[in-house]
Amino acid sequence: MEELYSIFKQSAGISTDTRTIAKNSLFFALKGENFDANTMVDLALESGAIHVVTSNKAYASNPKATVVEDTLATLQQLAAYHRQQLDIPIVGITGTNGKTTTKELISSVLRRKYKVFATKGNLNNHIGVPLSLLSITDDDDMAVIEMGASHPGEIRDLSAIVRPTCGLITNVGIAHIQGFGSFEGVKRTKGELYAQLKSTHGTIFINAGNENLVGMLGDYDRCISYGTDSEQNYVDGHLTEMTETLNFEWRVNNGLYRTVQTNLTGAYNLENALAAGTVGSFFDVPETEICVALSEYKPTNSRSQIVVTERNKVIVDAYNANPSSMNASVDNFAQLNGEHKVVILGAMRELGEQQTPQHLALLEKLQKLGFELVMLVGDEFAEFKQLFSNFRFYSVVDEVIDEAKALNGKYILVKGSNSNHLGKLVEYL
Repeated sequence: MEELYSIFKQSAGISTDTRTIAKNSLFFALKGENFDANTMVDLALESGAIHVVTSNKAYASNPKATVVEDTLATLQQLAAYHRQQLDIPIVGITGTNGKTTTKELISSVLRRKYKVFATKGNLNNHIGVPLSLLSITDDDDMAVIEMGASHPGEIRDLSAIVRPTCGLITNVGIAHIQGFGSFEGVKRTKGELYAQLKSTHGTIFINAGNENLVGMLGDYDRCISYGTDSEQNYVDGHLTEMTETLNFEWRVNNGLYRTVQTNLTGAYNLENALAAGTVGSFFDVPETEICVALSEYKPTNSRSQIVVTERNKVIVDAYNANPSSMNASVDNFAQLNGEHKVVILGAMRELGEQQTPQHLALLEKLQKLGFELVMLVGDEFAEFKQLFSNFRFYSVVDEVIDEAKALNGKYILVKGSNSNHLGKLVEYL
């Protein structure tokens, strides 16, 4: 590993795709269900790779190749080795909802004082996390690494590679039940971050108002709490008013309240903002700078975005959806002031045996809330078409486009799993 690490340090970084390979990069030939980069070693070298890690034994004598049994395992091992050379704080983040938004808020806050590397986009899986770690340079003061999971043991494995010095779980909810088996399975897997931090005496930031998280944590003396309306919280806050954007007050250690007006939508983002304030305070970012960072952050990539088009106002939260995030978004939208409200929702995926009851429960909620128009995309909703004749049902998002073009003067919520591709509707609204 030392020899490979030496090559890595001399390289321009890691590449895994011959279509976007960087000159003088170290190329890892990964194998997936529908591709095998081990057949593209020559192309990688011709495209500018300084060295290739491959399982193709035909390159055993090639000085520009390192042949291994499992290229993904080697990538993870190299990332773990690189992590061991880093003497900087690393914040680990996982959770059912809000991981990416919280990661972005935390990194925005920390950048008011430090040079910070943060996970790009949502590269938070068994490939993305190693690539993220290997992107940390000697110039970085600290890092914020997001970790996702859809099966038991994934957070255990990822956090063992990341070895965070501190971290948090945003929340736990019903998601990926098909992989986790149950809500208890979700809690056990997300809780693996707590176990890792406890094993290294790291600091845990915890939402003290979340009973699930408190129960998962148990007794541990290196905790910093945040939450709403409690003098017991190190960082405490509350909504100042229920508006389209998240506006709140917060304070540190029972100090003076400070007001923050954000560009985020959704009261559910309050806990994410408070988490960022907590991490920033822990790392001595001045409170005034934290307020500036939270106020200036603008969401992107269809996450809690407010988009004003020529004809409508649209809240776009179409990157991820599960029962907990879907209910939070719908409830929040129902409480906002506005007329002619339209809800466009995409089906929730990977729910296993919870698929039918969760979609039915959501439809029943929508019926009670009485929105002007409800448009539902996905066969998971369509099976209840006869029960909710006042709603409109579609199999795929393309069937919605013509009707979306006709909406005018509406206040619209667009929410669904990324696999529904609801984000593409915005240009037609």
